[in-house]
Amino acid sequence: MQLIEILKKDWVRNRGNTKSLIIMTAFRLSHFFTVRKKSNRIVWVLGLPLMIAYRIGIEWVLGVELPAKTEVGPGLVIDHGQGLVVNDHTIIGENVLLRHCTTIGCKVNPDGTQGRSPVIGDRVDVGAQAVIVGDIRIGSDARIGAGSVVTKDVPDGAVMVGNPARNISGR
Repeated sequence: MQLIEILKKDWVRNRGNTKSLIIMTAFRLSHFFTVRKKSNRIVWVLGLPLMIAYRIGIEWVLGVELPAKTEVGPGLVIDHGQGLVVNDHTIIGENVLLRHCTTIGCKVNPDGTQGRSPVIGDRVDVGAQAVIVGDIRIGSDARIGAGSVVTKDVPDGAVMVGNPARNISGR
């Protein structure tokens, strides 16, 4: 999918949520230049000021750590845009909703190396202060309740709540 098509989907999903729209537009542009680093060094160098502005403005000022190299499908909504931390190896599907103070990351292996990060399916709704960690898959159409700690795979359409998260949907 081309950058313009992805931006259009982001703009539609974030209509009325100015902060998320700004974050996602800055992320998409920064991501565009970051992934071009390997294929076209000139384009990457031209995008360097934007990538620096993204790190300072979005990550440091707003407190939304969504690294530019993270693979994110179109239509991501960041509700309230504060305290979000996403590991750069996380894969996020289309039309996902992430609320404030959420952490998505890896576990550290016993030898000190970084483990794998979660893969989040399409149309997943993640509540505030949720923690999703480890080499796990969150199925499409799943809902993660506020304050839940998810460390195991979540089936499609499941509703997960609690610490540790448990499936209350019966799926």
